[in-house]
Amino acid sequence: MSEEEGKSLTKTQYESLEDLPGVGPSTAQKLRELGFHTVESLAMATVRELEPAGISEKKALAIINAARSSVGISFIRADELLRMRQNVLRLTTGSKALDKLLDGGLETQTITEFYGEYGSGKSQICHQLCVNVQLPPERGGLNGAALYIDTENTFRTERIVQMAKHLGLDPGNVVKNIIYAEAYTSDHQMFLLENADEVIKENNVKLIIIDSLTAHFRSEYLGREMLATRQQKLNKHMHKLIRLARAFNAVAVVTNQVMAKPDMFFGDAISPVGGHVVGHTSHTRIYLRKASHGPLRIARLVSSPYLPEGEEVFKITENGIEDVSEEDRAKPGGR
Repeated sequence: MSEEEGKSLTKTQYESLEDLPGVGPSTAQKLRELGFHTVESLAMATVRELEPAGISEKKALAIINAARSSVGISFIRADELLRMRQNVLRLTTGSKALDKLLDGGLETQTITEFYGEYGSGKSQICHQLCVNVQLPPERGGLNGAALYIDTENTFRTERIVQMAKHLGLDPGNVVKNIIYAEAYTSDHQMFLLENADEVIKENNVKLIIIDSLTAHFRSEYLGREMLATRQQKLNKHMHKLIRLARAFNAVAVVTNQVMAKPDMFFGDAISPVGGHVVGHTSHTRIYLRKASHGPLRIARLVSSPYLPEGEEVFKITENGIEDVSEEDRAKPGGR
């Protein structure tokens, strides 16, 4: 097979929904009402998701295929996949030790989950990533903006300003490049993400954060009889997130709450909320916990598609996420 024959479908560039074959102004409007504002997001859609727009299955398939041809989604050889993997970028956490644990930082096109108890540093890492993503690549950034969906009212611009100053960035410019929304319910949370594609594209968003992923779902869907509904919605929400991360080559980060497992006699009696749905959709899971001393935190890589489990220590200071010094380690309780 020649190289040309082995290549994926020939890319036809479509800039807007109206450019797609069979999509007129009326259909485009219906698609936008469903949350599909860009060709990239439509390329990641399923036929079933287009049904509410009154589009036949045959026409929906044709529209989706046209969108996919524009972004080059089809069967490809593994060597081409290897070349595509070279497009995956990495975002620094601010700690060399933590970056080492993650083989260089957080990957684009995947979901990284941070879970832990209250005060373990989940939101602090999210704040730091919002600043770091704006750094140039030579400093571990992605020269992009951040989209932050806040479900527990934990986002603080004052913290962003502190972190930006420490990195020598203009705090005014940094806060301009963080697009923020507070989600008031689980449905509102899902709505915000489902309508985020246009914002992501227009603002060169390279980091999508949901802090916390499960808080609303956990409080609204109580009891075993609600469990199936909750998990279905969480599953849909997570899959929308990974589609956006892949379509726009962005880093996706979620934080997660934990619950106690009193029946556990061996191992850790704490586990993340969300069960198998969240566990299977998060590509990289990191468990955060406080060390016995001061600002030190321990990050344990629990699961990854290709990285081994491991632990690293970092600290949270006024400056943000930093590495632990030998002096820190020498203090009582230091590691």
